[in-house]
Amino acid sequence: MSVTFSEESVLGAACKQTGLRDFGPDDFRERLSIWLQSFEEDEDLGPIGRIGAYRDCVRYAANRLCFEDLMRRHPEIDDVTIERPIIILGLPRSGTTHLLNLIAADTRLRSLPYWESLEPIADPGEVPGPDGVDPRLARCRAGYAVTSKLMPLLKNMHDMMPEHVHEEIELQALDFSSYEIEWIATVPRWRDYYLTHDQTSSYTYMKRVLKALQWQRGPERWILKSPQHMEQIGPLLSVFPDATIAFTHRDPVSVVASAVTMLAYGDRIRRKRVDPHAVAEYWVDRVERLLRRCVRDRDLIPKGQAIDVLFHEFMADDLAMVERIYRLAGLDMTAPARSQLERYLEENPRGKHGRIVYDVESDFQMDVDQMRERFRFYYDRFPVQVESS
Repeated sequence: MSVTFSEESVLGAACKQTGLRDFGPDDFRERLSIWLQSFEEDEDLGPIGRIGAYRDCVRYAANRLCFEDLMRRHPEIDDVTIERPIIILGLPRSGTTHLLNLIAADTRLRSLPYWESLEPIADPGEVPGPDGVDPRLARCRAGYAVTSKLMPLLKNMHDMMPEHVHEEIELQALDFSSYEIEWIATVPRWRDYYLTHDQTSSYTYMKRVLKALQWQRGPERWILKSPQHMEQIGPLLSVFPDATIAFTHRDPVSVVASAVTMLAYGDRIRRKRVDPHAVAEYWVDRVERLLRRCVRDRDLIPKGQAIDVLFHEFMADDLAMVERIYRLAGLDMTAPARSQLERYLEENPRGKHGRIVYDVESDFQMDVDQMRERFRFYYDRFPVQVESS
């Protein structure tokens, strides 16, 4: 299967898939155009990588069509309120996913399971099968089975099982504005565009999608998370001014080692050739950009709304850290909630699928001391524990 990275091809495929034609505000087209140009410029993106990127774009466009259609049929969705969400910010591989899924075990909170993030708007013409399973969940399970065969070690790195709780970054992609595509291709053109444009309107669009999800089913208080928010604190606060924000902090050298190992593993399928050193260089730079903006903007958040979650403290006592977050958020740790959290921990021990040994120096030809010096400004700002390399 060959693909054409053109706006006409992507949007035409989405219209054909959904039977809809109204994409809402047209400002997204400029961003989509840059996405597609960026994919085309990635000369080492292989056939599977190109097909995957193209299909993601079609999926986001189709999801946008379905969302805009739902909003036209139910304008009352805009009256839904999202109050005092708990939002987790932190580097990829710094404990954000574990913290998100742990808190999401508390059924008083609304979260976004992976299967729902891929197709956020339910098709009114689809009904659950004889087993009562949502067709979207069934499709996600089928995709997960294929991915597990292609990349069996992904479970050891970052298990994307259909029921696990995912990032709202998938919802931001409906507006074609997030750093997500940097994880599947080398797209410096998009990175530079994204970092120099105000993201407030796209965060606002994402909030409207969250309202639609909340309208489809409750509960009404959200637990959210994305590493991207670290560099978008201003837009995040503008759209969610009453949020309780939990920052996870981990030795960035360990973060880079974990992230680039996972990325290089996926590149074996996505790309014509794997260049581990180039992957590491890109993400050392990208992590530095994330951290510099975080350090710059951290104090924009009122003291009564933010908490710093040090990785070593969180790993030492998960529940104690969640209790601290709950106190800040004004959420009681009830007996049923504690039981739900304890059950999650019992069923999901760290290293459940085995662990990967990371060696950023040998595998990626990166100098750890140089990396630590590059991140010195972050170590000076937050008391992260340096991990052995």
